[in-house]
Amino acid sequence: MTAGPLVVLVGPMGVGKSTVGALVAERLGCAYRDTDDDIVAEQGRTIADIFVDDGEPVFRALERAAVGRALAGHDGVLALGGGSILDEDTRTLLTGHRVVYLSMEVEEAVQRTGLNAARPLLAVNPRRQWRELMEARRHLYTEVASAVVPTDGRTPEEVAQAVLDALELKEA
Repeated sequence: MTAGPLVVLVGPMGVGKSTVGALVAERLGCAYRDTDDDIVAEQGRTIADIFVDDGEPVFRALERAAVGRALAGHDGVLALGGGSILDEDTRTLLTGHRVVYLSMEVEEAVQRTGLNAARPLLAVNPRRQWRELMEARRHLYTEVASAVVPTDGRTPEEVAQAVLDALELKEA
């Protein structure tokens, strides 16, 4: 294992990376960090505003830099934005880390994300958009993952325990 986070969570928007990540960090007695939160704090505006004002390529560049800094400088639980794995350099940086792909099926995704305006990639026809995003991303999530933890029908607490079990990590 390389130095860096104890656990890195990846997966689609709405899967619960933030909620589960905070629970896993609490159980491990370490800090939690989310690269989307890092970007919002650094830019002083929402992810949706960055997408609208500057476009997806600018956001992805900000995201790539945020992920690189977090992987190098955080030793707790780290959650990455849903599209971060689209970047080849990011996928390379994840090599050697304990990466857990939190997965879910489309019906649960639509139920969790709905028509939330804060999710710019799902603004129109969320069910179709989510399916298309997952067709493009699922193999990338799987490629970087040390373990896959399904979230469908599970509480955040159950998912957090499944993450710890999958990585054979003990609570603090």
